Amino acid sequence: MSYRNLEEMLQAVGSPVKLLRNSQTGPYAFPVVRPEFSNWRDEQRAWKETCALLDQSHHMTDLYVEGPEALKLFSELGVNSFKNFKVNQAKQFVACNHDGYVIGDAILFYLDENKFNLVGRPPAHNWVQYNLETRGYKASAERDERSAVNQGRRKTFRYQIQGPHALRVMEKVMGKSAPNIRFFNMDVVTIAGRDVRALRHGMVGQPGWELFGPWEHGEEVRNAIVEAGQEYGIRQVGSRAYPTTCLESGWIPSPLPAIYVGEEMKGYRQWLSTKSYEAMASLGGSFYSDDIAAYYLTPYDLGYGPFVKFDHDFVGRQALEEMVNNQKRKKVTLVWNGEDIARVFGSLFADRGDSAKYIDLPLANYSTLPFDKVLKNGKIIGVSTYTGYTYNERAMISLGVVDNLHSEVGTELTLVWGEEGRGSSKPTVERHVQASIRATVAAVPYAQVARIAYRPHSANVS
Repeated sequence: MSYRNLEEMLQAVGSPVKLLRNSQTGPYAFPVVRPEFSNWRDEQRAWKETCALLDQSHHMTDLYVEGPEALKLFSELGVNSFKNFKVNQAKQFVACNHDGYVIGDAILFYLDENKFNLVGRPPAHNWVQYNLETRGYKASAERDERSAVNQGRRKTFRYQIQGPHALRVMEKVMGKSAPNIRFFNMDVVTIAGRDVRALRHGMVGQPGWELFGPWEHGEEVRNAIVEAGQEYGIRQVGSRAYPTTCLESGWIPSPLPAIYVGEEMKGYRQWLSTKSYEAMASLGGSFYSDDIAAYYLTPYDLGYGPFVKFDHDFVGRQALEEMVNNQKRKKVTLVWNGEDIARVFGSLFADRGDSAKYIDLPLANYSTLPFDKVLKNGKIIGVSTYTGYTYNERAMISLGVVDNLHSEVGTELTLVWGEEGRGSSKPTVERHVQASIRATVAAVPYAQVARIAYRPHSANVS
């Protein structure tokens, strides 16, 4: 049976949880880029020890919004303040539903007067585009889908240079001193004779830049960077290592879009197609609830509290004002117990019966929206949302949200790995048994350099 939109799909299935649990989509795709240029361990080491070149050209959606009311559109949807937002700046844009739960987040680039580019996973883009089309803003939008969807040439290449030698690589490839750009500000630089926009950035806490420009210049710019970086130990990072960067920097990239129930969001669900991210995303893990809202997260859960500013009217403001002094959960890093992980791998070699759910390395996610339950004394006190291995820290870690009472660094918790009933019908899920894994609460970001060098800047990009 064919459906016209997400709302019709939900009505037919009867439950958002059932729809997402049985989705045949796997984890979020990082297409086109080679899985490994060398090996993922050394590629992870590069952003900590030397210099890493990361190709972001394919896995993110771009939404270009232009017009006299473009800024008003973002201001009325984003929790962020836009009071001092200027051309050649960027910020992490966070959008919520009317009840204050996160729909999505992405990086918003202020390219020129009345011209913006929103870059990231699709949920925030879909919400912005829907409001632009249905609320009469004086602006227009052009969408450039990620490569997994459009299978064609993108408008823009996008690279990141990260690591302790990133500055030296930048100066060599430009043939002069790097411009003194403030964090999350932009300037134009010249690489291989091409004008390239440079955003001062720091994905894993190390010095770095995000570079972007016309697609047709991408290959020559990349080649020039690789050549310039040889003496500084540059490594190109493949699609296996790339998505683990957020584990060290503490960014949760996969909140479930808070759009699946409620009359206020019905029109949006009718606007969303059956091929949209929201319709096709898969829900996985050991945390189960029949209520889809149990999977919703607030900006405070995700560590975006400093971004929330009540200096403007925006969707969800009233609900967030009521939450601000009543925050019950906190984002943490969970460090998994090595002996318990070894026991999970050891189950692969048992003579009979199901093994534990396979832990893939370096990224262990097997669904688009991973949610594992976290326990204290047998009681659910939070969720683990994104899991992987970092060779830099020699640790399997996950990013979680737990009750304040159990969020102190050093607290010992237990998480459950794997799904109930031997697993769901997702093709990434083999028949298995669940496994209990001990985990210790650690700081977020987990990488010390990220805690020192990256997070203090967050208030500057709210």
